[in-house]
Amino acid sequence: MRLPFRFLLFSASLALLSPQLMANQAHSAQPAVVPRTYQPDFSLLPAGHDTALLVAEADTGNIVYAQREYQYQPPASTQKMVTALAAQLYLGKDYRFTTQLELLGDDIVLRFSGDPALSRQQLATLLGKLKPHSGRTLKGNLLLNGSQFSGYEQAPGWPWDILGVCYSAPSSSLSLEHNCVQGALYSNQAVGETTRVNIPSHQPLTVTTSARVTTKERQKATHCDLELKDKGNNHYHLSGCLIKRDKPLPLNFAVQDTEAYISNVIQAELKRLGIKLEGEIKRDDTATGKVIARHRSAPLHELLDTMVKDSDNLYADNIAKTLGAKYFNQPGSFANGSKAIKAILKDKANIDLERAVIVDGSGLSRNNRMTASQMMEVITYIYRHDSQLALVATLPVSGQSGTLRYRQSLRQPPLQGAILAKSGSLYGTYNLAGLIKTQSGQTLLFVQMVSNYFPPERDENLPAIAPPIEAFERSLYRGMYQQF
Repeated sequence: MRLPFRFLLFSASLALLSPQLMANQAHSAQPAVVPRTYQPDFSLLPAGHDTALLVAEADTGNIVYAQREYQYQPPASTQKMVTALAAQLYLGKDYRFTTQLELLGDDIVLRFSGDPALSRQQLATLLGKLKPHSGRTLKGNLLLNGSQFSGYEQAPGWPWDILGVCYSAPSSSLSLEHNCVQGALYSNQAVGETTRVNIPSHQPLTVTTSARVTTKERQKATHCDLELKDKGNNHYHLSGCLIKRDKPLPLNFAVQDTEAYISNVIQAELKRLGIKLEGEIKRDDTATGKVIARHRSAPLHELLDTMVKDSDNLYADNIAKTLGAKYFNQPGSFANGSKAIKAILKDKANIDLERAVIVDGSGLSRNNRMTASQMMEVITYIYRHDSQLALVATLPVSGQSGTLRYRQSLRQPPLQGAILAKSGSLYGTYNLAGLIKTQSGQTLLFVQMVSNYFPPERDENLPAIAPPIEAFERSLYRGMYQQF
């Protein structure tokens, strides 16, 4: 598996309201189209773009603007609001993931639940509770039970060339430290020499490098990118070229073999705790014993806040699989998680997403498709039931928090602090879904889905200008803010 340099750099930074929706609102009339002169400037976007846009008055549902609202588009990470709504409606805000130790004869069962926030320190604290039951020696085996989930750990439609970076960390019941390891690549050597990579010594993941230091001109002439290859057994190899730089390039590596990674961490932590394991660490999804200790995650409402504000894919996908497990009373998977989300929203919110294509919880899959009208149903329900759901507060705030803190189009006055929205981006896709408080104090709900966005390559010799998407969003949302 080889990853282009652009993905490695990215990993370092890291219509109308549908008639059905209105029928769902008790005693509500069909939404009216407000007679306005408001007209977004789509000419700011590059030729060939495909943009769906839907804007409505929050309290009345009246339409301010609609374009291609029934066109199916990649939702990208705005889909996390669909997952968040289903989770709050079905699991409840106080739901917690549980990781527990169980005694089974001489064996110890460590049962994982897919807790996306489980840290190494929390696991070590849990292992430390073995001593009253085993003393300093575990005579049997330590059995890893990951039966909460089954099936693929990467969803259909996840590109092969991003599987090594942490925003595509595998969705596994055996999740620890976000299934992610941080490292750094040094290229401050002489041009032509081999780069140097550093991974913290306590991390059971290997990264080697044969990538060479090069100049910007040489890199451009030879088209030599930095590439990442998965060699198996949590071993990555870097090759190709990296432009000479004084500071190290921070990199994040997704753990591919979660079972091996967690086994190695457990061995190290048992040693640190002074506990000897005479047996082996094995995977056994059928093992069940008497519970002797457990760790509980933060409540769901806190996890959802992290998931939405940080656009955390692992949180979203593990929560989606948990919905599948709980709703269908079987091991969770991408398939039943997606089915559960649709069923829950239909049953509890009367939102029909049957024709939407949902294959994961995060929106990372390129297979996902939703319309702006469908997404507006979700955003409208979240807004109108906020006293029970408390999901509006999870949305990033323009220029202040989450993925909108540094979004250039929204971070300056008068838009700073005026927009609460979930962002979503994929290759050629730039989405936003949320609400804006206008200059007059009115609240508008909006869904922006820009796809097939491919601006011409910029001449580096010309003065820097704002990218087209930035200019479009700034014009779009300032227009909303000032005209309503």
